[in-house]
Amino acid sequence: MPRHTLIRLILAGLFSILSLQNAHASEIDTHALVDAAVKSVDTFAIDPDMEWLHHNMHRARGILIVPQLVKGGFIFGGSGGSGVLLSKGEDNIWSYPAFYTMGSGTIGFQAGVEVAELVLIIMTDRGVDGLLTSSFKLGGDISIATGPIGAGAKAQSLDIQDKSVDILAFSRTKGIYGGVSAEGAVLKVREDLNNAYYGNDTKSPRTILIEHTVSNPHADPLREAVAHLAEKSGL
Repeated sequence: MPRHTLIRLILAGLFSILSLQNAHASEIDTHALVDAAVKSVDTFAIDPDMEWLHHNMHRARGILIVPQLVKGGFIFGGSGGSGVLLSKGEDNIWSYPAFYTMGSGTIGFQAGVEVAELVLIIMTDRGVDGLLTSSFKLGGDISIATGPIGAGAKAQSLDIQDKSVDILAFSRTKGIYGGVSAEGAVLKVREDLNNAYYGNDTKSPRTILIEHTVSNPHADPLREAVAHLAEKSGL
């Protein structure tokens, strides 16, 4: 066998091994992220300071869960984390999750906060449509506001009935609530994670969230946790 042919075969084999390792790593990451999202939903569901969320989740058209939003270390010292987005369809059925990365040097962390859990409640169809794009900046045409937090927050005034607020952001940190401002943050679709979780073909957010043509039983506990929170808030 000619030497250059042997070299090509060896390189091809190495690339194949690396591809398999990366795919396996992505699959592990997706499962861990979904599991972490379940814990975040459960934590928000029992937090007494999330009273407004508990009473209004049934109005939501979608929910984006970022279990760990980290200050620093995200592309030149910004901030960010990975999350999953679910949308509500007909008969209040929640979709399987699509994977996103959230990051920006402009995410506002309150002094002393380094890590936070973040939940974005998408209140309008316009907000869901905006998140279906490959890259999306919060704020501007799609409005975002910090959700009411604290005891008695359900009485706070936000014009949800008129749908003037597209997305509400709720954050939890160690001992500090409302310590993160997400306006200006950029959300990007993680096609690699979507592919690792659902299969090798490219899965767009619309395929997962709207058309419901893919599924993964591993995400059923997450869908059930979100559905339970929404159903409980409507009582």
